[in-house]
Amino acid sequence: MLSLLKLPFQIIWFLIGLVFNLTGRLLGILLGLILMGLGLLLTFTIIGAFVGIPFLILGLLLIIKSIF
Repeated sequence: MLSLLKLPFQIIWFLIGLVFNLTGRLLGILLGLILMGLGLLLTFTIIGAFVGIPFLILGLLLIIKSIF
């Protein structure tokens, strides 16, 4: 049961790792910053917040993965 709860986080981390391996560290950081900026702009609207908040989180995780 616990592995079923961890599955979405493992999939997201795997996708971030895939992007990291394909683009490299610097491009991963730049892509993360772009996603965070886009997420921030979308969050200013109520309807866009449903898409903006995941973009912010994905961008932050991509930056963290690129740094470490």
